[in-house]
Amino acid sequence: MTRVTTTDLWHHYGRARAAQDRAVPDSFHWAWDQQAGPGPEVLGDLTGKTVADLGAGAARHAAHLAVHHAPDRVDAVDASPAQHGLATTLYADLAPRLHLVHADVVAHLRAHPGAYDVLYSNFGAVDFTDPRELLPAAAHALRPGGRLAFSTLAHYLSGQPAQPDVTAAEVPAKTPEGESATLHRWVLRKHVWTDLLNQAGFTDIHTEELPATNGPRPATTLLITAGHPTT
Repeated sequence: MTRVTTTDLWHHYGRARAAQDRAVPDSFHWAWDQQAGPGPEVLGDLTGKTVADLGAGAARHAAHLAVHHAPDRVDAVDASPAQHGLATTLYADLAPRLHLVHADVVAHLRAHPGAYDVLYSNFGAVDFTDPRELLPAAAHALRPGGRLAFSTLAHYLSGQPAQPDVTAAEVPAKTPEGESATLHRWVLRKHVWTDLLNQAGFTDIHTEELPATNGPRPATTLLITAGHPTT
């Protein structure tokens, strides 16, 4: 397969669901199957806070937070034109509390120092962006006392163990035209994530494994939270 870097490798993702389900979700889960486990409480009290969803896709999680948790604003950031378009079709009417941002996540974070109280990625940009770039940018964009939370795969979907160092795997994807391609995904062991967060200056790092449930592609989730470097 040919590795393609276009962000429209996400063109097909979520499109079938969007055609049938336009509702704001009434729940938010961190586990891979999105059916159980902890929810928004992991992020703390969001009342009046400025939040960003990193790699928001169709912005379903961001829409849930905007509607049900009274933030000042949730920025749903995604680099894919297709995913940003889906989010706009589904949830543009939730503005201004939900702000749909079409941008590269790292560039967006670097351009907004100290702008956010909470950053999160639910199998989003943290999985698909070099963490040596993303995590320092996240620290830069958080306010003192801010919080980062993300869920990621604890192992590959094949069952193979996560990487013992900062190595990305190439995973299958499709171009908008349906041709085979690959993109990078970072599936790292717990201690690797912890080391990367420490290097970016984060403190108060907590990790939790959420066990896999029965499903078509069961996987254990690694849920990680960290505090702003000045906390």
